[in-house]
Amino acid sequence: MSKIYFQGTFGAYSHLAALSIDENAEIIPCKTFDECFVKASKDANSKIIIPESNRITGNIGIEYLIFEYRLNIYAEYFQNIEHNLLGLPGTKVSEIKDVYSHAQALSQCSRFIKLNNFVEHVRADTAGSAEMVSKVKSKEKAAIASSLSAETYDLEIIKKNIENEKGNLTRFLVMGKNISQPEFGDKKYITSFLFKLKSKPAALYQSLGGFAINGVNLTKLQSYPEKNSFDSFFFLCDLDGHIEDPKVQKSLEDLGLHCQDFHVLGVFEADKQREIKK
Repeated sequence: MSKIYFQGTFGAYSHLAALSIDENAEIIPCKTFDECFVKASKDANSKIIIPESNRITGNIGIEYLIFEYRLNIYAEYFQNIEHNLLGLPGTKVSEIKDVYSHAQALSQCSRFIKLNNFVEHVRADTAGSAEMVSKVKSKEKAAIASSLSAETYDLEIIKKNIENEKGNLTRFLVMGKNISQPEFGDKKYITSFLFKLKSKPAALYQSLGGFAINGVNLTKLQSYPEKNSFDSFFFLCDLDGHIEDPKVQKSLEDLGLHCQDFHVLGVFEADKQREIKK
């Protein structure tokens, strides 16, 4: 049986995403993102599913781990995030005083929280908050978490879909130690890679010219400081296309001329969510 590691506790959105990827896999929680990457780097038969960014609140902050471990990306998966107010069975909204959740979930439900004058309490994750509420057994305390958390910890969904904006999505990456990529065919692909430029004036400007000349679309370009440095940066980049496409190959060859470090993280099919018009 294959293994999928995720950060958090059972009932987390990462757990929900893992079930969507492979419901028959052994799904194993980890306390931290670092632990997920360490497990996958040691066990070639396992995968990890990691939240990379959220449509509303932006990057999750795992880029340094992608840079350090350089695991292969097998897939991207867009999980619809629907926040629910969870409490003990029979609890009314008017009885609740304190609400617990991850900082991002609290931020994404700020209007509902203010409307009901709840006192916010930041916790490490959404599902862990639900677990805590189930143990404390006070109707004054509630959690913001997934419907799976309600099932997992025998809580009631007091109010559904309390997020500020509907259509909230989190982009997850499925990663592992073994290198694997789909054959080049008639589908939409993403090629993901990281690079570090040689230290010279206008290096970034010169390095990106090949993409424009070859008509290759960059969908993501973000810079991050190297560990313990404020003047040395690496870049994470996604582009539309398969690495075996001649246009993509030529673009990456041009980029390579300006790099002192270049690493392909993965080639994978684009999630269908990318085709949905917003």
